[in-house]
Amino acid sequence: MIKNLFSPHAFSLLAAALLGVAGSAASAVPVASDRVQINWAPEQQLSEVKNNQFHRGWLRPKDWMQSLGDYLRQRADATLPAGEKLDVTIDDIKLAGDFEPWHGPDAEDIRFLKDIYPPRIDLHYRLLDANGTVLREGSSKLRDLSYLQRVVPNNSDPLRYDKRMLNEWLRKEFRSDVASSGGAAQRP
Repeated sequence: MIKNLFSPHAFSLLAAALLGVAGSAASAVPVASDRVQINWAPEQQLSEVKNNQFHRGWLRPKDWMQSLGDYLRQRADATLPAGEKLDVTIDDIKLAGDFEPWHGPDAEDIRFLKDIYPPRIDLHYRLLDANGTVLREGSSKLRDLSYLQRVVPNNSDPLRYDKRMLNEWLRKEFRSDVASSGGAAQRP
């Protein structure tokens, strides 16, 4: 009886079922609303592109820009109060880690994560109400100099440190605190 549970056929069925569940979960990624707009400076002006002229690594600019933009849209949409809109322009970015071509051709696509290569993002934002009136506007220079010293929930995401930095910025900049009296949401 136990032998039948672990037969190659049973294993194949189990693997197919698990892949089907994983595949359906991956396709059910929530789509953020259009109330969060992400704009990027021209690619050639971004430090990550300028400093990587040989296009090292597995992620191309369009890939990491898409991934970070989608992540920021989704997280901001979940963070902002109903009716508010956010326009963000990424003026410059340097992803966590860097390439060290002196290690030879076998390592040319490896991004080395070291304390000397922290992630950084310079951005400008505008928070708008439902009528388009600017509630707040500002610029932020995000840096995470201790990015390797803290735990990251998703160790397999190549942009995990950059996403964490954006998430922390959203929480600090746009969180709503509930006042102890009256329960009304207050802006920091």
